[in-house]
Amino acid sequence: MNNLILLTLFLVSTVGLAQHQHPEGMPMPDKPKADTANPTMDHAMHEGMKMDDRMGTMANRNYGMMMDTAMGMTHSLSRNLPMNRNGSGTSWHPDNTPMYAYMSQPSPKGWSYMLHYAIYLRYTSQNANNVDKRGHNQQLGAPNWFMGMAQRKVGKRGLFQIRAMISLDPLTVSNGGYPLLFQTGESYKGQPLIDKQHPHDLVSELSISYSHAFSKDIDLYGYVGYPGEPALGPPAFMHRISSFNNPDAPLSHHWQDATHILFGVATIGFRYKWAKIEGSSFTGREPDENRYNFDKPRFDSYSYRVSVNPSPSLAFQFSQGFLHSPEELHPDENVTRTTASVLHSKAFSPGRYITSALVWGRNSHNGEGENSILAESSLQIDRVAFYGRYENVRKSLEELSIPLYDDLGVDLHETFVINSLTLGMNYRLAQHFKSDLVLGAQITAARPDHSLLQNIYGKTPVSGEIYLRLSPSLMTMNSMHRLSGHHSR
Repeated sequence: MNNLILLTLFLVSTVGLAQHQHPEGMPMPDKPKADTANPTMDHAMHEGMKMDDRMGTMANRNYGMMMDTAMGMTHSLSRNLPMNRNGSGTSWHPDNTPMYAYMSQPSPKGWSYMLHYAIYLRYTSQNANNVDKRGHNQQLGAPNWFMGMAQRKVGKRGLFQIRAMISLDPLTVSNGGYPLLFQTGESYKGQPLIDKQHPHDLVSELSISYSHAFSKDIDLYGYVGYPGEPALGPPAFMHRISSFNNPDAPLSHHWQDATHILFGVATIGFRYKWAKIEGSSFTGREPDENRYNFDKPRFDSYSYRVSVNPSPSLAFQFSQGFLHSPEELHPDENVTRTTASVLHSKAFSPGRYITSALVWGRNSHNGEGENSILAESSLQIDRVAFYGRYENVRKSLEELSIPLYDDLGVDLHETFVINSLTLGMNYRLAQHFKSDLVLGAQITAARPDHSLLQNIYGKTPVSGEIYLRLSPSLMTMNSMHRLSGHHSR
């Protein structure tokens, strides 16, 4: 009950912050009206939506740069890239990626500010059709995260940014996390978390970055986080727009993007036009079960990542990390994590778009490896969204904490395939103070490929949930223009 009271107060304060930042209190329209004060901006927005990818390249880039000019904010690590390309840490999204955020006008000292967040008040029931099997569980909780950024230009070529992210997960889903069938990774009270997703730390990112533009095509930058995210994997699921509507972490999280919260990260990167290469030194150990403290930085691991954005609709990355002792319960085990991904984003008109992600990740240790594949997509049609996620992940009996079964001839380190499909939809109930209240529901069906897992979990475990989500509204050209101090006349 105390957690629900805290959540209610937090929801109220968040809406209050949105209202304070935007005193006009006007809801953001789905389809902006013509802007007679700046017809060029309005024309570029509408014409850019109609063009095909090839012809739309220039229009979308101009769209991003016009938003930057209006708001005084650019990409986190480049004065010459649109802010839509921002991913978690130093990762890239496609330039066409829609944004859900509040932004401020530049201050007299040149600072610009942005706030992202998502709060899910949800009821989840896992393995609902197998009440006598492992993983049957339910919870009323509220996964959440909040990220704020402050940015200012330095001289004619420099760019400085501060970023902070917090999560109240330890309070709203408990220190033991929330139920999630077949999920693994991290520990609590000396035991591995199985069929549960761990909560995120109260302080999930506290970072600074600086980039220098040698020209419009060349940037050199540095990023330091305590905690932060190294150059490894695609944008973390919480910040991937294709995953925005799904409150659950992927089952492949610890194969693909689990390094998004590490206590001690230093990254250096170089961009040339539409490609970049970057490397990181970081602490390999994942956060401990005390979600309110700052863990000891070690800088005992390293990674590299190559990213390519060949068009405004696409973002590719390949990365590899060499993690020293990532799991507290297996301190002598090092992991090599390799990932590759492609992200796609395309708008059809203001308020209508599709975003997708295809991610592969592999963990290798002791000469053995486990693979994971994730495919997800989200279609937004004004107030309604349809989304889905498919995963194919291999997990061992050891990973799932299932004891050795000698009579079946199954080795403890043998891996088994788990297939999982989630389908969901949501509907925007209300939009006020540039904030959305969304009602959604989703259902997940899993299919382990081995009779051993089927005996323990059931042949086709089914899970479901319903939720309310509070988040900033989708930013459109009209709302950006209005924030910059220009109004239609």
